[in-house]
Amino acid sequence: MTWLQIRTTSLLLLCLTLFGCTAMGTQTVPYEVLSKKYTNSASRYMDVNGLTIHYRDEGTGPPLVLLHGVASSLHTWDAWVKQLKGKYRVIRLDMPGFGLTGPDSAPNGQSAQYMVDMIDAFAQKLGLNRFFLAGNSLGGYYAWNYAAQHPEKLYKLALVNATGYPQDMPFWLGLASFPGIHWVTPYMMPRFMVNRTASSAYANKDVLTDEVYERYFDFTQRRGNRESYVLQFRKLRAMSDDDSLGEKVKEVMVPTLLMWGALDDWVPLDVMQMFHRDLPFSEYLVYEGVGHLPMEELPVQSARDLNNFFMSEIRKSKTHPQEDEIKFYDSQNYQFHMGSTEEP
Repeated sequence: MTWLQIRTTSLLLLCLTLFGCTAMGTQTVPYEVLSKKYTNSASRYMDVNGLTIHYRDEGTGPPLVLLHGVASSLHTWDAWVKQLKGKYRVIRLDMPGFGLTGPDSAPNGQSAQYMVDMIDAFAQKLGLNRFFLAGNSLGGYYAWNYAAQHPEKLYKLALVNATGYPQDMPFWLGLASFPGIHWVTPYMMPRFMVNRTASSAYANKDVLTDEVYERYFDFTQRRGNRESYVLQFRKLRAMSDDDSLGEKVKEVMVPTLLMWGALDDWVPLDVMQMFHRDLPFSEYLVYEGVGHLPMEELPVQSARDLNNFFMSEIRKSKTHPQEDEIKFYDSQNYQFHMGSTEEP
């Protein structure tokens, strides 16, 4: 054991002594307990390449698949499903490593190609020959990678505050994967740290109820999830320095809507501008007063915008977003206006 490992182990033992196991997030909650709490009548399970995927399948209409982001679960789409299931067959899943699906033991289980193959196998088992696809955050990264490889299987694509270019790591995710600390976090994710991480993703704090905080913390208690979280955080850390990361974006030939919270501290607006620069077919909307999760923070308007784009005619983007042409949605006055990316 190295000196660094000895120090971090000592820190872990000290924290457990001072604060106890529950508050420090060292417990493992039985799967049956979490399943009873976080499934409903729409919940289904599917074996995909040896991994049991938890998903929900609701509504009727053209199929729409939703991919959540890092440290999240399918529940992040609850409000969108309520708005959209009358128009679409909405299918959302707990991505591998998160929620009730939990980690995959495959050696390449954290790679983009693994996720693309998983999404494709999942869609095939559901009999989806063609579908709409939307992804948030890291789920957006997997969504556009899927679109680049399987354009013939998608009608349209929506990227909601998606990753895809080098950028600074969100502070709390970076802290959890920081050398030295990453030895501890697979064994201990304190409630205060989970809460602060979740809070940093939201600009509209009104939607951050006790129930939401509890759900984020509960899923860190599923066996294997903490280890998976740290692996994903370290993947994001590596991505933050990869200058070639966005090159494949240019290969996406699927019409794409970029939906962005103007106050996102995790994936800033300049990332959206790079997407629009490189995507041959893209439109964009920016929501004022909204952070990393427009589908939770402004669900009715963002779901309406998504539906309008999916049902609209396809057109090719011919301009790049300049500071004076970004279209903002003002969530206070319920109207769009043109503005600069420099203002909140």
